[in-house]
Amino acid sequence: MKKVATTTRTRPAALTLTPAAEARIAELMKRAPDGAIGVKLSTPKRGCSGLAYSVDYVTEAQPFDEAIETPGGTFYVDGASVLYLIGSRMDWKEDDFTAGFVFENPNAKGMCGCGESFTV
Repeated sequence: MKKVATTTRTRPAALTLTPAAEARIAELMKRAPDGAIGVKLSTPKRGCSGLAYSVDYVTEAQPFDEAIETPGGTFYVDGASVLYLIGSRMDWKEDDFTAGFVFENPNAKGMCGCGESFTV
């Protein structure tokens, strides 16, 4: 029987983080509550368009979560949310009036007027 050579390629991350987003994750991890192992992005159902972005501390990784190592700590993407986020870019923006994570999501087909939720 002939042996076939196989190669393993690294799967790209579900989303990319800007340096500003990585810096914010590092700040969050510096003041994380006891037991937090990282920060996790999920897309719960809520808002006028159906799905919203939610960033929270996480105390344990779930089996299908994707872990992205950043200089300031581990960033997790909820396994059930990965399909909605593939190819997305996450940034951190601050100005005189607001501060928060901002998402460029090529999968979003629409957003609500306030930008808090999206639909795919």
